[in-house]
Amino acid sequence: MSLLKRFAFYFGGFAIGLILLYFFIGGSGASCEFDYGPSSRTLKNIRLKERVFTNEALDALKNNQIDTSDISNLLLKGDVLFSESNTELDSCNVYVIEGSHKGNPNERIKISVENCNKKATIQKISIIK
Repeated sequence: MSLLKRFAFYFGGFAIGLILLYFFIGGSGASCEFDYGPSSRTLKNIRLKERVFTNEALDALKNNQIDTSDISNLLLKGDVLFSESNTELDSCNVYVIEGSHKGNPNERIKISVENCNKKATIQKISIIK
């Protein structure tokens, strides 16, 4: 068998394998996002839950002219400060997340989030200048 036919058979089988793999994995909802680090996994876990704001957090949103889209951006690109977080609780862990302010790059937003089974409660919001 010539080298050209070998390559043709190889790439034909490879293409069929890719198509079968697409159909098997395509329906399972598997994602190829890079959520391997503890910070990324924590942020993804919080993003997937219902978000509830405390009255203190809502007041901070109004006073500091922060939008809920800034909080969503923070939960997407922020850094979890595990040294300031309280993860030793049995029921709900409290995480401190810090990230840049979309409207003003010189300011940073720091939030405290209580992460429970069904909802994530944003407790405190502060601006770091």
